[in-house]
Order: sequence, then structure tokens, then C-alpha cells
Amino acid sequence: MASRGRKRKAEAALAAAAEKREKPAGGQEGGVEGPSVVIEHCTSRVYGRNAAALSQALRLQAPELTVKVNPARPRRGSFEVTLLRADGSSAELWTGLKKGPPRKLKFPEPHVVLEELKKYLS
Repeated sequence: MASRGRKRKAEAALAAAAEKREKPAGGQEGGVEGPSVVIEHCTSRVYGRNAAALSQALRLQAPELTVKVNPARPRRGSFEVTLLRADGSSAELWTGLKKGPPRKLKFPEPHVVLEELKKYLS
């Protein structure tokens, strides 16, 4: 059985390799890709369930957007929704970092995020 240090180093190496593979693929398109929404959430079941519900609502209401869930390793206790524009800028639609307890305050209602999204896209 590997010690904790070795395991963490191996996980970090895998994450770095995955990042390197993603960046060239995105760079080849030349920034032609439209806006996308990134949902970053902690790996807890409750966070994942809320992220899945939100991503489904976003895909139904705005099918032209790309929705990515945890493209990189998430921070502990985080739940954030960010809009990435085609020009490379970003806008934060929701952050639950400083909200709660109770934990349910960390998660937005889908209609709140959709209103913010419409504000930024118009």
C-alpha cells in the first residue's frame, strides 16, 4: 500500500497530464468556440447532485451553451458557476463559498443562475 504522499503525487501528476491534453485541443479551435458555463463543485454526493440538476436545467434552457462540470480538480467545499465568454473573459454567475450554514444555502436555484446568465449574454 502506497503512503499518502505517493498517492497524492500520483493524483497530481494525473491531473497535470489531463490538463496538458485538454489545452492543445482547445487551442486548435482558435477561440471560435462560443460561450460556455463551468460548474465547479466539491466531490460530495450532495454537491454532485445539485451540480447535475443545475447543468441539466442550463442545457434545457440554453442548448447553445456548453456546460462543463469540474474541468479541473475542485476546491474543498466549493460550488461555483462561471460563464466563460468566447473572447476569453469570464463572469461569475454564482458562488456558494461564503454561504451557509445550512449547507443548502450554497446551492442556487436554477432560475437564479438563468437570470444572471441572460443578463451577461444580452
